[in-house]
Amino acid sequence: MSLDDAASKPHERMQAALADDLQAVNALIRDRMASRHAPRIPEVTAHLVEAGGKRVRPMLTLAAARLCGYEGEAHRMLAATVEFIHTATLLHDDVVDESQKRRGRPTANLLWDNKSSVLVGDYLFARSFQLMVETGNLRVLNILSNAAAVIAEGEVLQLTAATNLATTEDIYLQVIRGKTAALFEAACEVGGVIAGQPEPVVRALATYGDGLGIAFQMADDLLDWGGSDGVIGKNTGDDFRERKLTLPVIRAVARADAAERAFWVRTIEKGDQRDGDLQEAMALLRAHGTLEETRAEALAWSARAQGALAQVPAHLLRDMMHDLADYVVARLN
Repeated sequence: MSLDDAASKPHERMQAALADDLQAVNALIRDRMASRHAPRIPEVTAHLVEAGGKRVRPMLTLAAARLCGYEGEAHRMLAATVEFIHTATLLHDDVVDESQKRRGRPTANLLWDNKSSVLVGDYLFARSFQLMVETGNLRVLNILSNAAAVIAEGEVLQLTAATNLATTEDIYLQVIRGKTAALFEAACEVGGVIAGQPEPVVRALATYGDGLGIAFQMADDLLDWGGSDGVIGKNTGDDFRERKLTLPVIRAVARADAAERAFWVRTIEKGDQRDGDLQEAMALLRAHGTLEETRAEALAWSARAQGALAQVPAHLLRDMMHDLADYVVARLN
């Protein structure tokens, strides 16, 4: 479910407040994704970058810098860096997952090929590091390069954790930190760093991004099961069919009796899924209360993100960031 499905849209208010910065970032992205020698690079990149994404991650960098009083230009370079890292990971993820659709459109690997997607992703990572260096700030280079490493590490961990019923909640958290939260955290943190804020403010921004990212991913994982009520609807059960171990299943497996465990071994570990298995899986999650528990976990991470903002300077953009943390879990109500 997209963020547009909720009633209130704080990211749109943020877009309006940051319109000039976003226009400059978009121009910078178009300029830096160009290539004189390999026209396929801007073709593939434009297909994804201009596909209607909300630019939430780069907006968080811009918002964090602006609410901290920053008046320079480097935050725009960092916002473009964040978007390039995000786009590169999407290109690579679609190859790994053999995806055919992204944001309602055919994926780049489907329209071109896997080699093009991987190599263009590599190009965008290289461009992102060029932009980081141009800021002249070694600490933001350290933060964003670490985030890129965590993202890659999380993807590899997910490969080894997938279909393994021994996967723990700690491993799940590590996976979703790599998958989503690491870039949210870095995007917010570098905004404070480039604005020259004291360490407590920088750490608070990082904590906000981490909590926001985890809440967002947990909400997505729960919605794949139809939300906390477990109501089967359109696209419900994609994670089950792909044998992904998300928090509701991890907890249900931990509490399973012998017959229930045999069901999870057959459907998740062995991939032997039959008619009615999705409904059976849903019934087990409801019986063990793991859907509602996951909802509570997502809400707690959202609240943690909001709590961190108390250390951040008062600003209309801070209020929008607070509302955004509500917004990513409002889909669960």
